[in-house]
Amino acid sequence: MPFELKDKDLISIQQARELIAKAKDAFLEYKNYPQEQVDKIVKAMFEAGYEASERLAKLAVEETGIGKWEDKKLKNEFATKFTYESIKDLKTVGVINYDKSKRVVEIAEPMGVIAALIPTTNPTSTAMFKALISAKTRNALVVSPHPRAVKCTYEAIQVMQTAAERAGAPRNLFQCLTEVTIEGTMELLKHRDVSLILATGSTQMVKMVYSIGKPAYGVGSGNVPAFIERTANIKKAVADIIFGKTFDYGTLCSAENAVVCDSPIREQVIYEFKKRGAYFCNPDEKAKLEKIILTPQGGINPEIVGKPAAYIAQKAGFSVPEQTTVLIAELEGVGKQYPLSVEKTFSNSCFLHS
Repeated sequence: MPFELKDKDLISIQQARELIAKAKDAFLEYKNYPQEQVDKIVKAMFEAGYEASERLAKLAVEETGIGKWEDKKLKNEFATKFTYESIKDLKTVGVINYDKSKRVVEIAEPMGVIAALIPTTNPTSTAMFKALISAKTRNALVVSPHPRAVKCTYEAIQVMQTAAERAGAPRNLFQCLTEVTIEGTMELLKHRDVSLILATGSTQMVKMVYSIGKPAYGVGSGNVPAFIERTANIKKAVADIIFGKTFDYGTLCSAENAVVCDSPIREQVIYEFKKRGAYFCNPDEKAKLEKIILTPQGGINPEIVGKPAAYIAQKAGFSVPEQTTVLIAELEGVGKQYPLSVEKTFSNSCFLHS
């Protein structure tokens, strides 16, 4: 009688092993491709990903409930077109540099199978970016999506694989887990046939990846402060901060999370923020925000990630105009005793002054 796996963690582990095996076979063929053929494949992937940008953006928002599809479309376009433009002329096969004076010859050699972790905030753009750079360097890729973004990440990888295959790439060069568990992801990361890890996510996740003991590139959270100095163009500074913070509802790590303002221009800055739809929270509203921003474990509350200002205010227990761009609360300092000083992946900013 055949043995059947029933536990999700075991199914996920088995799937990880199977996908790695398929990717390794594809890599062993792909690593011998000449530069001209590699470049043809990468171009086809970029074109397919760029064309699918809107469809993938809508799928991501529909599945995750995070962000704005219009902005995710721009992310997808940027992750495909601008990535392609930056790498298309790079030489990644054979001798790539010769330093005659030092008598050093640099020869490009692929790593093998790459494991990639994809965040729920950028589930399609990050997947396509990592597929493109893997293809350009003659590597295979196995992706572990966020559990809340499996469908859209899988579809993004399928777009890349289909285009690559039509352009002559091996089957199974790009893979995506569909049975996602912590156990399955750890099997992927630690597997002996995985040579490199590309990790995008939380600070804790990046630290974990660096502790595994194999080459890894990690991108964790950000907590960007913006300083408006007294000689600044205040209108432009405020407009730029609000644009950055509201783009895809603040899900970019580069989004502004705090504003530090020079004292002499304080009132002008406040005026400009209000003029552009910002809502300044009173002490009671600030306290309500502090209670919902973090989970009991100290992480960002996933219920408000990638959400608009009015939604967050309603969750906190107060109301603001529907057209509010950002919520601003004045803080006296930063650190654990000031919950609103952490990274905020939603339409909210903190306002400090000096």
